[in-house]
Amino acid sequence: MAAEHPYVTTIKRYYEGCNLADFDIIRETFTEDVVHYFTHAPVVRGGDALAHFWTRVVPRYGNHFTVDHAIVQDQEAVIEWSLELTPAKGAERELIRGAEWYVFRDDKIAEIRAYYLNRFDPIPQTSFELRDYPYAERGYYMLGAKNSTHKPAIDS
Repeated sequence: MAAEHPYVTTIKRYYEGCNLADFDIIRETFTEDVVHYFTHAPVVRGGDALAHFWTRVVPRYGNHFTVDHAIVQDQEAVIEWSLELTPAKGAERELIRGAEWYVFRDDKIAEIRAYYLNRFDPIPQTSFELRDYPYAERGYYMLGAKNSTHKPAIDS
């Protein structure tokens, strides 16, 4: 059995901290300037802010995160995850799944891009783009750019 990549170990430690709503465990996995992008919520910037975010959210819904699959290349990792939660008081437990793209710097999480449908959000999702993500600045294809010189960011 191959050893687990250190980035996957760090992501699992981050999820452990989230599951326990433990500020210190969560915080130790991030750079000072970590940025977390969501499809359904505003971006969260900074290690302390993100750790506080999860210590408030997890107890409210009884979240339990798991890493189901991971791929690591260079300074990035992509995971598929499952989240068990209670979406509202008195509701049945539910399971949602998603994917996250991580960027690492100095062996800590510097960026998280979370892709999933949050059907529990009181404001319905109308877009599946990450909120506040600098798509154009990072060279992503933009609506109406059919004749652009856009080159996909694919390594071969």
